[in-house]
Amino acid sequence: MQGSELLRLVDAIHRERNVDKEVLFQALEHALLTAVRKKLGEQARVAVNIDRESGDPRIVGPDGDMKLSDLGRIAAQTAKQVFGQILREAEREVIFSEFDRFQRALVTGTVYRLDGTAVIVNLGRTEGYLPKHEQVRGETYRVGDRILCYVVDVKKIGSRVKIILSRSHPDMLRRLFEREIPEIADGVVDIVALVREAGYKTKVACTSLDPKVDPIGACVGVRGTRIRNIIDELNGEKIDIIRWSDSPEELMINALKPAQINSITLFEDIKKALVVVDEDQLSLAIGKKGANVRLASKLGGWDIDILSEQEARDRGLFDDGSADSESDAAEGDGAASAADAVATEPAPAAEETATEATEPADASVSSDETTSTDVSAADDTAGSGDAAEPEAASAQDDETSEETVSDETVSEETVEPEAVAAPSVDAAAGEADTPADADDK
Repeated sequence: MQGSELLRLVDAIHRERNVDKEVLFQALEHALLTAVRKKLGEQARVAVNIDRESGDPRIVGPDGDMKLSDLGRIAAQTAKQVFGQILREAEREVIFSEFDRFQRALVTGTVYRLDGTAVIVNLGRTEGYLPKHEQVRGETYRVGDRILCYVVDVKKIGSRVKIILSRSHPDMLRRLFEREIPEIADGVVDIVALVREAGYKTKVACTSLDPKVDPIGACVGVRGTRIRNIIDELNGEKIDIIRWSDSPEELMINALKPAQINSITLFEDIKKALVVVDEDQLSLAIGKKGANVRLASKLGGWDIDILSEQEARDRGLFDDGSADSESDAAEGDGAASAADAVATEPAPAAEETATEATEPADASVSSDETTSTDVSAADDTAGSGDAAEPEAASAQDDETSEETVSDETVSEETVEPEAVAAPSVDAAAGEADTPADADDK
């Protein structure tokens, strides 16, 4: 091989594989040295040098200079294998350094083939690996399609460089915003938080370092041109751009849009928020399959519970609802205490009720007996006509003894003497009046 041909070979490999020329010259010298030792033996004193200007190789063996034609076919094959191995290692280092620099960046490639559920993407001088868990749900990939991916990781595996790609990573959207929106690339508008459910919805909270620049308007663009390019790149994924706020309440109101929020109750110790909305706004606040409230919760770092007005009143979150619940609780406590009192003293209450029920009956019996006695006394007096005073006195004494006996009988039948005392007095008064009535008759 002439020196000029060797120089052209080195220059072609340098342009095609981006391997430094010095690395290629050193690889050729090492390959020739290995070939010579293969022929002369490992212990042979050999030196190989290639002129960088003319490309002429010089081989110095134990017996002086040697020519390439003296090595033979086996030595030439050995030189080829050694040079190919060194070249692959050098190329791997070049690829690793190149894509390691592009790590966490966007790359464009072509779908080369489908390996099971994974997709192999041709990135030019190497291939990228798009695993199943880094793909967007609902997307389909066909061989030959152009695809934009996010470089997640670059690592060496054996003699190859494995590049892990992603289409569902949240930082892919951040890089798209930086590419499409100059204000974000320049640092005027800052993306404070970004949460994503790949293939369905994304929420981006941004703020402006320049008070004259509207962060939402800068991201949307004139008639939505900027954000439309990003949505088209993501195959129609929904993107909500909201204004960032340090206040949790205001951030939740912005994050739960388009739903209208009535009130927010925060529990700082457990990082939980109760959000009250109207009944017709409940579905908007929750979102499809809970995606809206789930992304809002991730965006602010709070656990959010969405309640309707009726549910909030049932929990006592409103003043009127709390007052009603307090009155209901008081009534419930009073009823419970009364029930406890009745339950603890059942026997005395029953006895008092029985006593009250028997007292009127006893009193009526005694009064009936007294009345019958008075009537009989009156009949006797009327039947005797003009009887003598001793007989009247004896009759009166008999009546008095009968009344006394009836009083004793009533007192014995009565359970509580104090309760029967009043009817006894009335009966006595009736008896006292009876003789006078009899005299009158």
